[in-house]
Amino acid sequence: MENIKHQELSDKIWAVANKLRGPYRPPQYRRVMLPLIVLRRLDCVLEPTKDNVLDQLKLLKKKGLSSAAIEKALAKVASKDRDQPLYNISPFTFSKLLGDPNGIAKNLTAYIKGFSPKVREIFEKFEFDKEIEKLEEANRLFEVIKEFASIDLHPDRVPNLAMGYVFENLIRRFNEQANEEAGDHFTPREVIRLMAHLIYTGDEDIYKPGISRTIYDPACGTGGMLSVSEEYIREHNNKAHLTLYGQDYNPESYAICCSDMLIKDEPADNILPTDTLDQSKGGDGFAGKTFHYMLANPPFGVEWKPQQKFIEKEHADFGFDGRFGPGLPRINDGALLFLLHMLSKRKPSPDEGGEGSKIAIVFNGSPLFTGDAASGESNIRRWIIENDWLDAIVALPDQLFYNTGIYTYVWLVTNRKPKERRGKVQLIDGTRHYKKMKKSLGNKRNELSEDHIKELTRLYAEGGHDALSAFESNGNEIERICSKVFDSRDFGYLKLTVERPLRLNFQASPERIARIQDAGAFLALAESKKRKDKSVVAKEMETGRETQSAILAAAKSLDPKRIYENRDKFWAGLESALEKAGVNVTAALRKDVLSALSERDPTADICTDANGNPEPDPELRDTESVPLPKAVTLPLPIGYENKTDNTELVGLVRDHCLAYFDKEVKPHWPDAWIDFSKTKIGYEIPINRHFYVYEAPRPLADIERDIKKLEGEILDMLKAVA
Repeated sequence: MENIKHQELSDKIWAVANKLRGPYRPPQYRRVMLPLIVLRRLDCVLEPTKDNVLDQLKLLKKKGLSSAAIEKALAKVASKDRDQPLYNISPFTFSKLLGDPNGIAKNLTAYIKGFSPKVREIFEKFEFDKEIEKLEEANRLFEVIKEFASIDLHPDRVPNLAMGYVFENLIRRFNEQANEEAGDHFTPREVIRLMAHLIYTGDEDIYKPGISRTIYDPACGTGGMLSVSEEYIREHNNKAHLTLYGQDYNPESYAICCSDMLIKDEPADNILPTDTLDQSKGGDGFAGKTFHYMLANPPFGVEWKPQQKFIEKEHADFGFDGRFGPGLPRINDGALLFLLHMLSKRKPSPDEGGEGSKIAIVFNGSPLFTGDAASGESNIRRWIIENDWLDAIVALPDQLFYNTGIYTYVWLVTNRKPKERRGKVQLIDGTRHYKKMKKSLGNKRNELSEDHIKELTRLYAEGGHDALSAFESNGNEIERICSKVFDSRDFGYLKLTVERPLRLNFQASPERIARIQDAGAFLALAESKKRKDKSVVAKEMETGRETQSAILAAAKSLDPKRIYENRDKFWAGLESALEKAGVNVTAALRKDVLSALSERDPTADICTDANGNPEPDPELRDTESVPLPKAVTLPLPIGYENKTDNTELVGLVRDHCLAYFDKEVKPHWPDAWIDFSKTKIGYEIPINRHFYVYEAPRPLADIERDIKKLEGEILDMLKAVA
């Protein structure tokens, strides 16, 4: 079926949906339309064998067979060579339902209850029984069923891929009406085809006749990733044995995906209606199971606060033995949690005696660089990159998805890298590989053609060196480097904390003495910790006020015009005055008083601690990001960067950092130093920076000419108005 027919079918179904206006608002159409599409498609599949099923049912009941035996036998009658039970034992079809307009609600309910168990479960997820009652009360049920009976949705006329496009289009329209996000449900089919091309490139085993492989999507939605991936493999190897698995917390999406599996005669029990991240709601529904291939487009930019309690507990209790060992991303975006989950479902690598696994996952830009060094996101990137699992990242064009116009990125992650790709990460700039759509669909204005998919796949397949790619720009075909290969360590860096000494001057001027009265430790002197004995409270407060007065008097006894540039000398004079006043100064009070009487002064003496070491000035503190030293072997031991013992590794890193520091920092700030106890390791992937191409601004003469032209046009319009 051609794309135009996808649109025609979608438009036809949408026209039926508009008949619901009145009892339903447009955002509510989906409650009726999606289950009816599934129901009509199942009806088209089973209608040709309906009479045979009913005849066989009578014979089986006479024989007194068990329900399980009847189910198995009926499945064979409904469709020869079928493995998954799919049949309906009611006397109804869509066309027969129309023969009794007055009883259509009762008969439609009986029709649904007559399906095999899995189909009944699907319609329980849709909660369609409520809509049947509502449609009947509104006198719309017969009209809607009549319209659907005229639409042929048999897989022979509307293949699964085409049906996927129809669901995409309709769900997009429903969500636009509801002003909701559509990304939870599906990914554009051409993006999935690109992911399939990429994930199976270089895997020659998948093309061997009789090969058995498992494919998993932990956020499967309506099943697009699974269906397109399966179709791609069968295009090249129709003798492959494929088993599909998926999870999705959305009941509606789960129901659509399950029905698709049933129609294709694949195990629908491998699709679970569970929350992949939350163990209290199903979590890892395939615990202990691993998969050869995994694809996903998890919801990005969505907070994981509802699952926070369970995810944090799993992280704390199991560490690297669980799913979230490396760390947790920020609460406002849980996309990386899905990648961690997928990594936990890999098969052992070939180096470990296993077959290994390969992952393709779609992200927005956040997982590339969000999070400071040693943050959850950075530690996740570090764990993946240092273990040499990140294979490639493909940057996609913007305006490619239905619900968002942002740029997206396909990550390829695997524990079975070929020898020539080990220790390397390939970045591919596909942001210019697209064509404009003739008609926008929501935010989707661009699409990938088959040529674009082939070109991006070629760039990935030929990875190992920088590569050129041709694309259209302003009507001209140009070439630009669109593939670059990096060492894994190129994305790592050491975040150094650079300190500069604290320099203060001190003065007992009236303005500075007034600041003492706002200091916390000073105010606490006139407060009592007692609560019940009022006489004790009053006495303590009175004593405190007397101490406050003594402190202020001692400060005022100093020369108000003299500015001290040495803290120790100033304190010696103030301490003497306080002792004469009989004031016992605590460490906290000393700190607050000195802070009130001080101001930063770059010409003053350096303030030192009890050991004579310079004190750092927090306001002058800065950080420097230093590339990882080439001589360091990955992966790096966790926590090594903060150790102070004289090991070879620590010494190597310190020397590397000091060499950078002496060259880049010391010439500007001779008194600065590195606080190695605060050193952190970070990882980020600045893909846009690596493909940035400078474009010179237009010549000033051209801009001036255009401005004068616009001025002339404006003047002409003003004259016409006058």
